[in-house]
Amino acid sequence: MAGSTFGVLYRVTTYGESHGNAIGAVIDGCPAGLALCEEDIQAYLDRRKPGGRFSTKRQEADRCRILSGVFEGKTEGTPISVMIENTDQRPGDYKQISECYRPGHADYTYDRKYGFRDYRGGGRSSGRETAGRVIGGAVAAKALAEFGIEVRAFTQSIGRIMTDPDRFSFEECPQNPFWMPDRKAAEETEKYLKELEKEKDSAGGVIGCMVSGMPAGLGEPVFDKLDAELSKAVMSIGAVKGVEFGAGFASSVMTGSMNNDAFFSAPDKGGKRKIGKKTNNAGGVLGGISDGSALIFQTAVKPTPSIARAQQTVTAEGKETEIEIHGRHDPVIVPRAVVVVECMTDMVLFDMLLRNAGSRMDSLKKIYAEEK
Repeated sequence: MAGSTFGVLYRVTTYGESHGNAIGAVIDGCPAGLALCEEDIQAYLDRRKPGGRFSTKRQEADRCRILSGVFEGKTEGTPISVMIENTDQRPGDYKQISECYRPGHADYTYDRKYGFRDYRGGGRSSGRETAGRVIGGAVAAKALAEFGIEVRAFTQSIGRIMTDPDRFSFEECPQNPFWMPDRKAAEETEKYLKELEKEKDSAGGVIGCMVSGMPAGLGEPVFDKLDAELSKAVMSIGAVKGVEFGAGFASSVMTGSMNNDAFFSAPDKGGKRKIGKKTNNAGGVLGGISDGSALIFQTAVKPTPSIARAQQTVTAEGKETEIEIHGRHDPVIVPRAVVVVECMTDMVLFDMLLRNAGSRMDSLKKIYAEEK
């Protein structure tokens, strides 16, 4: 299977299946000298793992082990291998769907591509694969912090329940099970999901992401634009169906005078003139390159396809049948996907930071000046 590695200079390869022995990631290209321990990664994994009424009842501790690439608390510049053992495997739960295709899942397409599929929770197509992405993103986030860059994602909406900008507070996110920055919206979401449970249905939503401390100049023009790379990164997450930056689709109904972000300059603390924008319809990206303002984008997540109500499907032989998917599934995956979006963004930004180091001669001279 190709396509399990992401990145150019900072490269992350995820491995493992939902109900296999283990899952994890191998990170190549992380510079030597970054302070790193298992707790740095575990903090992100704890945000992704199940918890609370509105998530799967599968009980995985998701404890990570660093197998290589770190010595005496610092990265060595060699591949970093991190593993998570699967301790709550129940492949028998999926026997009922081994001969038919689940609507909304990758069962049919995997079968057509490989002539074989891992029906134990979807194997590589399972949401459990995202734990490897979180590992790669956690290490990237630790590196980005050295440059004052911080990525923060949150649940912007679930179903038709939207976060109110007037009540927005990042501090509220860890205080509710939906990672919403609006307590009232979280309370409304809980009522909404209880109603969906009665109807044996599920919900989708939108994840917002904001990056502060962005320098201007990140992104490779033409095919590797910053927004193009971020789009690929978040669209590679299994349940994601759309992404927009800044004003996004709303910009299509604006006039040029409305959509353009006017520039201004003002003195910084040192008295030097600093260029800024009065608005941010562009979402922090111009010509595929970061403009130094906050990077802002939204990601659409589809409803969980595994639902307990009867759905029409077919067997591998084409026989029509019905299926009711029981077992341990999230009625909404948006809250657990928040940290995945965050980590994929971390990976892209750190990769772009490394790639940008060679874009100017004066930058290269600074790197090698000490060697003379």
